[in-house]
Amino acid sequence: MPFVLPATADPALPCRFCLFDGQSVLLVDGALPGNAAARWPVAGRRFLGVHENANLFCGELVGTAPAGVWLPVRAALMQLPEADVPALSRAVQIRRFQKTHRLCGACGGPLAQHAHDQGRGCASCGEVYYPRVSPAMMLTITRGNEILLARSPHFTPGVYSAIAGFVEPGETLEDCVRRECFEEVGIRIGEPVYLGSQSWPFPHSLMLAFTAEYAGGELTPQEGEIEDARWFARDALPAIPPKPSIANWLIVETLAKMAAR
Repeated sequence: MPFVLPATADPALPCRFCLFDGQSVLLVDGALPGNAAARWPVAGRRFLGVHENANLFCGELVGTAPAGVWLPVRAALMQLPEADVPALSRAVQIRRFQKTHRLCGACGGPLAQHAHDQGRGCASCGEVYYPRVSPAMMLTITRGNEILLARSPHFTPGVYSAIAGFVEPGETLEDCVRRECFEEVGIRIGEPVYLGSQSWPFPHSLMLAFTAEYAGGELTPQEGEIEDARWFARDALPAIPPKPSIANWLIVETLAKMAAR
């Protein structure tokens, strides 16, 4: 279910909480804490909207949680039920915005929180700020029964993934896909086909997934960016990123489309 973003919480709905301590988030029985967390001491509690028929809040837990496990955000995303991943992603990004936008970047004046949305405004110069969203493309390339996957130096050993990169100002998504593909692996592609998207809070990405057919070029990994890139047979894949990352979904979806040809 998509987010609904009213200005205030619905008292008729249950609540869920994204509670943070530094870079860690609290899970209770493998999920976000529910109504019981409303009685816990929470600093900076903020309503983030309605998600999955529950009021979603975030804040900093003061003291020790009655029960639960603290996990780094990335690890928590991997353990949460898939439907809860967007909730934590939104909380992480809003929390980051709140911490990094306390003063106006134009005049240095203090920013005031909007009452009706997550934006902040400057009373001194009128500048308005909203949580940042950075579009980034992700691409799988197919050639017959083969799929092109690559790995960056910072990946877990043995893991390969799709080509990825951020959209530049003035650039269309399609141009970004073609540019990043050629820069990172030296490959030219046919028309990119959009498959889906995912909000990903590292740090504030909107991942846009594409697939395309190979159209030419020699495989040439970009030095410093791509450690290795190879064509893999559909039935002989390396390790790939785990769920719930869109990289996993994109690769699996691409393989399904290849099998259906």
